[in-house]
Amino acid sequence: MPTGIRPVTDARQRQMAHPQVQAWWQALDCGFAPVADVFEECLDEALSSFSRAQMEAYIEAARFIGKLGRGPEPLLAFLEEWPAVAAAASGDQEPLLPQVMGAIRAMQKSPNSAAITPFLQTLAAVAKRLQSAEQIELYIDIALNLMVRTSASIHGHHTTFPSPGLPAFLEQAPRLLGLLSTAGLRNWTEFGIRNYGSHPERQVEFFSLKSADSHAVLQRERHGTLFADVERSLDLYLRALWRDSDLLVPYSTAFDELRQPVPYFDKLGMRVPDVFDDAHGPAGIVSGLNRYRAVLAHMVGHRRWSTAQIADNWSPFQRMAVEFFEDCRIETLLIREYPGLRRIFLALHPQPRQDACDAETTSCLRHRLAMLSRALLDPGHGYTDPVLLDFVRRFHALLSASESSTAEIAALALAYVAKTRRPSDQLATIHFDDTVIDYRDDNRQLWKFIEEGDEEQAFDAERKLEPGEALRGLPPRRYPEWDDASQTYRPDWVSVYEALHASGNAADIDRLLQKHAALAKHLKRLLDLLKPQDKVRIRYQEEGSDLDLDIALGSLIDFKSGATPDPRINMSHRTDGRDISVLLLLDLSESLNEKVAGAGNASGQTVLELSQEAVSLLAWAIDCLGDPFAIAGFHSNTRHEVRYQHIKGFSERWDDTVKARLAAMSAGWSTRMGAALRHAGHYLAARQADKKILLLLTDGEPADVDVAEPGHLRADARKAVEELSARGVDTFCLSLDPKADDYVRGIFGKRHLVLDRVEQLPERLPLLYMSLTR
Repeated sequence: MPTGIRPVTDARQRQMAHPQVQAWWQALDCGFAPVADVFEECLDEALSSFSRAQMEAYIEAARFIGKLGRGPEPLLAFLEEWPAVAAAASGDQEPLLPQVMGAIRAMQKSPNSAAITPFLQTLAAVAKRLQSAEQIELYIDIALNLMVRTSASIHGHHTTFPSPGLPAFLEQAPRLLGLLSTAGLRNWTEFGIRNYGSHPERQVEFFSLKSADSHAVLQRERHGTLFADVERSLDLYLRALWRDSDLLVPYSTAFDELRQPVPYFDKLGMRVPDVFDDAHGPAGIVSGLNRYRAVLAHMVGHRRWSTAQIADNWSPFQRMAVEFFEDCRIETLLIREYPGLRRIFLALHPQPRQDACDAETTSCLRHRLAMLSRALLDPGHGYTDPVLLDFVRRFHALLSASESSTAEIAALALAYVAKTRRPSDQLATIHFDDTVIDYRDDNRQLWKFIEEGDEEQAFDAERKLEPGEALRGLPPRRYPEWDDASQTYRPDWVSVYEALHASGNAADIDRLLQKHAALAKHLKRLLDLLKPQDKVRIRYQEEGSDLDLDIALGSLIDFKSGATPDPRINMSHRTDGRDISVLLLLDLSESLNEKVAGAGNASGQTVLELSQEAVSLLAWAIDCLGDPFAIAGFHSNTRHEVRYQHIKGFSERWDDTVKARLAAMSAGWSTRMGAALRHAGHYLAARQADKKILLLLTDGEPADVDVAEPGHLRADARKAVEELSARGVDTFCLSLDPKADDYVRGIFGKRHLVLDRVEQLPERLPLLYMSLTR
């Protein structure tokens, strides 16, 4: 007998005095004492709602579960939870029970039998969320699909290892269905299966809601009005109606069940929820967009009319009362400016019943303040309490002649506290029903404290670095990645870390240019033909390309006569007829360290060294043309670490500083091309130019160590090229891979060139640039 399981004694059986109870117990045929202890109570609940046929099906299903060999826990879960499941499914268990039992049999026949208990334990909570047999059946299908596709097999025929993520998914299911529709839940699980099906630890993290990817996909699939979809509309609403342009910052409401955050504002911006569902109340439905508008209007009112009060000597009760009164003053002033807001505020404001709180056993403090708040805003509130009506009259008298002030309202609130204080306000049990007004902020801006303590924290205090703590550079920039299988983006999937490239010896680049002096001379003749003739002189420069003779002679005369000479004796030129910006993006993956094949490479040059020569010549050529250009390199080590290194910026000159970075160029890791293209396009798209060219130099197809499917990164790179094209950036690829014809056209279309003889790169790269910019 398993440890901890007591047999049912004859004495316990005799306690089941009712013959009907004994008959059902006999039919259950169970020997678990923990089940016998609660069987009568479970039976009472079932008998109150089930017919005779339903009872027989209920007991037969329980009997089957008790014989599975999983101990008393699955049976207890079923007996206790099934009546609630049937009630949530409109009391009709007939179509649903076979589905549930089928799922239990499937788990029992597989290595996933341990998941039966969490499946049954959470089924009632899931059913309460879904409220229909059809939706519950969809949920069961999703769970079984997850089980089948993530259970592992050694030989490929029979599953041997259980699904790592299934128990975690079942435990999180009630919470997930509070945030997602069943369609959203299916998409969320599909993402986890596709991306973590072969990685047990990360699969558990995903389905336990412990990974950033899990949170990001959950946010994408949530129902309601997403802040991201209405951000522009809300920003225009703030500017047009309230003449306020502060930054809007969303916060997540999905991952803190114990203490939900509320709206607030500080010096960094106005904080609002990332999603709002439509609100259903007695006055009708308030859309998510109107809920956002109510939140922002309330915060704008505080910013416009509220002043901080010193709160050191006020009790929490007094501060709460002041907040309720001040919130009502602000909303009254807002309604004066835009009367239509009254309808939205009243639709969102709870309407507590006057007799809902028992003052003998419960603290009714919040209940009284919520009633007062409703009465201050709603002329037809219907309350009859004389004290409440007196303070409603005094409130409106205070605001009848002017806007009043926070200090005057605080005095009225303190008078209300003195008038209505009761001994029961100190009780631990507090009445919360119909007292939460969720469109109001947390009023942190309403208080200031002379002495800081545990209760009075400075919300906006700037965090100081601890001794020895150093700044660790720029945070990563996260980009989505296209999932071609599902035709959706994986949100915030790739982390790109950017830095300035390390420096080497600039003289090495000068030697490379000298090595190709004959080619440079030939290129110079071609460049002179391309160079626009409509140059504009920029005079009075301390540093420049030419000497301004007029200014130089004047400065010499001043110097000879003892006056202070003007040092701005140089001039430079800018092109007035060629408006092009170019970014050269270099693939710096490990394969560049391979030696160039072919008889022409007697010196044993690597592809990286040949690329250095070609890039040096191209940079010299572009500098001669006067086109603004930048150079960057990239490589990757999984999606969590894509390194993007700046070699030359658009505002930098082609000088020894840039040459030193180019000389130190090194190769390693892999080629996650899509993220690098998006990051380079981020800089190039911001340029003010008629023509923007992103020139990619690579020696292979997109690949990374954490991607098993080769087509995935190709599809993502193709999507990145399409995104850049929509932003006005023209992408061209020069590939050094002789086999690139198999894939490069699918990524770049006709905008590519495959160089079969890599040793020709120093000559072909500058010529390619000239043809692209002609």
